[in-house]
Amino acid sequence: MASRRRRRGVKEVSDRTQRMTAKEPAAALDQPFSSDDATATPWADARQQLEKAEVYWLSTVRPDGRPHVTPLVSVWMDDSLYFVTGNSERKADNLAQNSHCIITTGCNTLSEGLDLVVEGDAAMVSDPAVLKRVSEKFGAKYDSPFRFKVPDFAAYGEGGKNLVYQVAPKRAFAYGRGAQYSATRYRF
Repeated sequence: MASRRRRRGVKEVSDRTQRMTAKEPAAALDQPFSSDDATATPWADARQQLEKAEVYWLSTVRPDGRPHVTPLVSVWMDDSLYFVTGNSERKADNLAQNSHCIITTGCNTLSEGLDLVVEGDAAMVSDPAVLKRVSEKFGAKYDSPFRFKVPDFAAYGEGGKNLVYQVAPKRAFAYGRGAQYSATRYRF
């Protein structure tokens, strides 16, 4: 296989991260931002929403310190969110300088829904087996143009231009709306 190009400042996914087993984070209700009778949103509910959401928003930091936010598609796999970007896009340049990021998803109504915020570090994925599984997940979830094939990925070494990133949550938040409002914090 051709040598893999590594972007400066981007962390590679470690073997340890790839072998991590599912573990439930500690959840706590943030009472000042929740209804009196609210309960913490179970992580299983938040995880299910991360799995089925179609549109996500990625927040990164530009090299000059200004924020950058962009919509994207993503898949949940191995207790992490995975997304794909072109190697010359703003988000790839930002992550090359600073891997800290936030991915959000949810809805835009006040009367119902669950908004999610995932904080973590974006790590570039280069393991061929993981790239294959990411490709399969995207193919099962999305229609064209978001059905990526492994040769589309730059790390595969056959001329692909797309970078694949993994964001394992370090912290996450769920904001529930409806009959009651709830703000839940998850620590991993």
